[in-house]
Amino acid sequence: MATGRTHRPATRSRGIPEATVARLPLYLRALTALSERSVPTVSSEELAAAAGVNSAKLRKDFSYLGSYGTRGVGYDVEYLVYQISRELGLTQDWPVVIVGIGNLGAALANYGGFASRGFRVAALIDADPEMAGKPVAGMPVQHTDELEKIIEDNGVSIGVIATPAGAAQQVSERLIAAGVTSILNFAPTVLTVPDGVDVRKVDLSIELQILAFHEQRKAGEGAAAAAAAAAAAQQPVVRASAAGRKGPDGDVPAVMPA
Repeated sequence: MATGRTHRPATRSRGIPEATVARLPLYLRALTALSERSVPTVSSEELAAAAGVNSAKLRKDFSYLGSYGTRGVGYDVEYLVYQISRELGLTQDWPVVIVGIGNLGAALANYGGFASRGFRVAALIDADPEMAGKPVAGMPVQHTDELEKIIEDNGVSIGVIATPAGAAQQVSERLIAAGVTSILNFAPTVLTVPDGVDVRKVDLSIELQILAFHEQRKAGEGAAAAAAAAAAAQQPVVRASAAGRKGPDGDVPAVMPA
């Protein structure tokens, strides 16, 4: 089976925009769910709704893959699963190391979705000597002293950093020096890496802060709407009638003289 060291995804060489690459996993997740229900074909509108994008954007994204669907029939689900998996490099084995086996690292190690998506956790690594040898998710934790050897022996090119912020930069430098060229960073810090190394940052606190912003805005809009409604309710209702209208010379009679 091929490893991540010798095979790289072909997306950039094919000129697929990064925004499209970022949406491909969304399409794959939706398509996998359809495949599991034995759905043979899907329209662009149905798939776009399942993936949370608009159908025009989906059709544009798929055009980069050379897949245009069939008018009146839609897209072949199984073929699209294969196409996107191949484009993302998921038809081969990608060994991954997780560095930092605290609560978050242990949770990642126990996540069952890696193997089904083409990723094999090759090693769990931690700097705490007391963690060495302890089983987590059925694997013994190994000490960071062995990091370089582990990467070389397993042909690892993807590293996951789940350490405290203060240790993340040093860990990233060791990973890169050992041959890792892609990093998924869960540490709450920005990593400085050389050209040619891809870093994806996952910061749960930032995501929560963004949600808090939207909640605050919704609460403010709700309060403003309530205040406007209350103000409108307090305004006196004036109903003009023919008998009560004022003219330039006083009251206008209900019936004008002939």
